[in-house]
Amino acid sequence: MRTAVTASAGIRDRAPEREVRGRLELGVSVRGGRSVASRQFHEGALRVLRPHYLDQSGQVCYVMVNPGGAYLGADLFLIDVDVEAGAALLLTTQSATKVYRTPGSFAEQRMNIRLGEGARLELVPDQLIAYREASYRQNSRISLHPSSSLVMAEVITPGWSPDGASFKYEEVRLRNEIRVEDEYGAKLLALDNLLILPPVNDVTGMGFMEGFSHLGSLVVVDPRVDQALADELANIARDSDAYTGVSLTMTIAGTCGLVLRSLSNSTEELNKLLGACTGVLRERWYGQEPLNLRKY
Repeated sequence: MRTAVTASAGIRDRAPEREVRGRLELGVSVRGGRSVASRQFHEGALRVLRPHYLDQSGQVCYVMVNPGGAYLGADLFLIDVDVEAGAALLLTTQSATKVYRTPGSFAEQRMNIRLGEGARLELVPDQLIAYREASYRQNSRISLHPSSSLVMAEVITPGWSPDGASFKYEEVRLRNEIRVEDEYGAKLLALDNLLILPPVNDVTGMGFMEGFSHLGSLVVVDPRVDQALADELANIARDSDAYTGVSLTMTIAGTCGLVLRSLSNSTEELNKLLGACTGVLRERWYGQEPLNLRKY
């Protein structure tokens, strides 16, 4: 399953002037046995709701909100997250991220994430929906300590179009640059680049979306990631109706990464699969129940 294609030269590769429509900065540290916000700032069309705790683990949950409801035109959103040593953060969104028409430009989200020693981040936004004539780029730069734990789950779906066809959007590009930082400096663990360009290639066929319309992605970086875990998650995926592949990164400073890609025609099916996989990690590593955020 191929998840990256080469973009042609043109408007989508030029960097237009863009206005920062939303900025969010969140720092989390440990206080009194619980993870709490040590730094919080927002402006424009990004903010977080009041923190809450889903169980007795001390992990704090924050919900990101875009009051504007969607990404448009040349919108630029900046997110900075710092999870300090020993802290645990669950970060999600209030609802789906919707990208509407972006004529002559693209909407963009840039995220910088830092995880300290023994820190933990679960990043589980609702699905990204790209509508007709939408272009969207998401760039995430992640720096983590060899002892920290990262879990990122995401689902991409095509939005409604007048003729009922899928893949009417112009571009969806998700780029994750993950580095492990120890006393010897920062080393690149993974450069995960997902690029879908329906106007340039027939993405519905073999080697691309294989006849499916929805894509799910799970990225896990943790010292406990190994081939046995990859095999276990692949076995879980076999019980679903999704078409799935799992791969491992190299090991750097004692930590390793895992990437799961899954194709389906159903957001619900992909959410169920990703939830089952993250549920295994939560129960085994932290003794927590599977996520049930009850947003609706």
